[in-house]
Amino acid sequence: MTYRLKSQLKRLAWPMYSNPPIHGARIVANGVGDPTMFGEWKQEMEEMAGRIKNVRQKLYDSLSAKDKSGKDWSFILRQMFSYTGLNKTQSDNMTNKWHVYMTKDGRISLAGLSLAKCEYLADATIDSFHNVS
Repeated sequence: MTYRLKSQLKRLAWPMYSNPPIHGARIVANGVGDPTMFGEWKQEMEEMAGRIKNVRQKLYDSLSAKDKSGKDWSFILRQMFSYTGLNKTQSDNMTNKWHVYMTKDGRISLAGLSLAKCEYLADATIDSFHNVS
């Protein structure tokens, strides 16, 4: 490839790669600019936030009912990614015995948790917290 041709191709490619695309911004502008679409989006966000709030509440209720040690589980109500306080060995127990996957420092995402799995997660957490050191 000649120097001139390569130079021209670089000149054409540079704006495509050096500047962020505006497609996403245009989509957002259309959605936000249309009152009907914006209303639908807000409703969906409220439903999603409500679902996550319900899941956190159910998990908190399950943990509080099952754990007789008096541990304060209220952090579950406030955190999307909950720091459970479980150590590496306890987190490994969650994975190996209960098939609950989390980071080794005990952080777990509650956004993907369903109401149907709250009792199971509470059982796994209580077992790991009290029976593994």
